[in-house]
Amino acid sequence: MIGWQEDKLASDRFIPHIQEVLGRCLIGIASVDEDQERNTDLIVLSLKSVRIACRVRSESYQDRFGDEFTIRSSRPRGTKTELAKVIEGWGDYILYGFGSDTEPRLTQWHLGDLCVFRSEFCRFLYRNDKNVMPGTEKKNHDGSSCFRVFKWSEFPPSFVVASSVNPNNPNEVT
Repeated sequence: MIGWQEDKLASDRFIPHIQEVLGRCLIGIASVDEDQERNTDLIVLSLKSVRIACRVRSESYQDRFGDEFTIRSSRPRGTKTELAKVIEGWGDYILYGFGSDTEPRLTQWHLGDLCVFRSEFCRFLYRNDKNVMPGTEKKNHDGSSCFRVFKWSEFPPSFVVASSVNPNNPNEVT
């Protein structure tokens, strides 16, 4: 059974590329006024701590599941999951991608705003039977956990902050 440590080790090899991607998404070029008046060339787009959940799936899943993202919803031992933490208010963004099987790079990724996710999740619960959760529940084939599957398109456009996928041609990765 694959545990948390193995999951983390498998995805940590992508951290340098994830940092590269996030730098392009969350660090902007300062305005002329900022540069001239405040000695600023680059500006981080937030002044508070920004918490980013990173999830990397195998490239082999990209063709079938590239329009989806998953969030772990249960573990056999009852460990608190990513979904519980997100709903509790933890995390500002989720970077969800597919990692190359041959090199430590993401082949496709989306950066989602977890505040928008939480709002939509709560709206769904409010509008529907409280026993029905958004997304679709699935079990990992190895029995290590369950997760909920969501489609990027089920959320408002404000959810996706940045993406490697060309919105006009979802099969093209930029």
